[in-house]
Amino acid sequence: MKPPPIVIAHRGASGYLPEHTLAAKALAHGLGADYLEQDVVATRDSQLVVLHDIYLDDVSDVAVKFPGRHRDDGRHYVIDFDLAELKRLTLFERRAPGAATAKYPTRFPVDIGLFAVATLEQELELIRGLNRSTGRVVGIYPEIKDPQWHRQHGIDLSKLVLAELRAFGYSRAGDAAFIQCFDAAELARLKRELKCELPLIQLVGTEPEYGALLTAAGLKSLSDYAYGLGPHYSQLVEVEEGRRPRAADLARRVRDAGLRVHAYTFRRDDLPAYTRTLEELLTLFFVDVGVDGVFSDHPDVAARVRATMHKVQ
Repeated sequence: MKPPPIVIAHRGASGYLPEHTLAAKALAHGLGADYLEQDVVATRDSQLVVLHDIYLDDVSDVAVKFPGRHRDDGRHYVIDFDLAELKRLTLFERRAPGAATAKYPTRFPVDIGLFAVATLEQELELIRGLNRSTGRVVGIYPEIKDPQWHRQHGIDLSKLVLAELRAFGYSRAGDAAFIQCFDAAELARLKRELKCELPLIQLVGTEPEYGALLTAAGLKSLSDYAYGLGPHYSQLVEVEEGRRPRAADLARRVRDAGLRVHAYTFRRDDLPAYTRTLEELLTLFFVDVGVDGVFSDHPDVAARVRATMHKVQ
C-alpha cells in the first residue's frame, strides 16, 4: 500500500507567524508537520542562515539598521553582511515587494517585530530539541538557494550545507531529511561529485526553462540522481471551465520515471479559482492527483485533511 503523503511546513508555519523564524518552526512542529523547510543562504563570512531570499528587504529592517548598504538595484543582499550584522536585524511578516503592507494582509501583523535571523545551526538545534522533548521525529527539508550566485561570490553553498547536516547526523537515506534545489546541474553535482546520500528533490517552476526537464526523456535523466520532483501544484492539474480539475499528464510522466512528487505551495489565503477552501484543494491533490507530499503554509490543515482522508479509506 502506498504510504500517506508527507506534510512539509513551508518556511515553517508561515501562515501564522513570520516565515523562517524559530517561532514559526516550533509552531509547525507542534501543529503536526512531518518535515520543516529551511531555505539556506550564506553570509559574507560563510555562515549559513535560514532566509527565503538572497536579499533582506522584504522581511527585515535592514534599510533602517544599515542605511546606504544596498546595491545599485536598491536591495540589501545577505552576502554583503556578516553574521554579526544580520543578528542586529529584526524580522517581520513578509511585505509586498517595495511596500510597507503585508503580502498576505490577514496574517501576523506586519508591524510587530519580535523575531531575529536564525542560523541553520540554531534551527537544527531547535528541531533536535523538540524531537527529544516531544518524542516525535520531525525531519528537515533544506533548499540550496541559488548556488551559482554564491559560487560567483566565492562560496560553495552545497559543501557548507552538507557539512552542517552531517554534523547533526543527517547524511544517509532514512535520516529524515531531503535536499531540494531548482538548479538541476547543482542537484546532479550533489549526487555525483559531493556523494550526497540524502534523497534529492528537483524543484521546477512554470517557466519555459524547465520544459525540457519535464519531458519523458528529461524526467528519465533526472531519475538517475533525484528521488523526486517538486513542481508548483498548478503544473499537476488540467482545468477546464465547468469540469472538475483532473491530473495533468505531467503527473503520469513523473510516475513513469519512478519519481515521487512533492508539490508546492498550499495556502489558505492564495487559492486557485477552481477551489473554495484549502481543505478542498488539498483533497484534490491527495486523492485525484495522488501527490506524495505537500508544502503548506498551514501544516495543521494539511495534516488534518490527510488524517480525514485516511479515516475514510
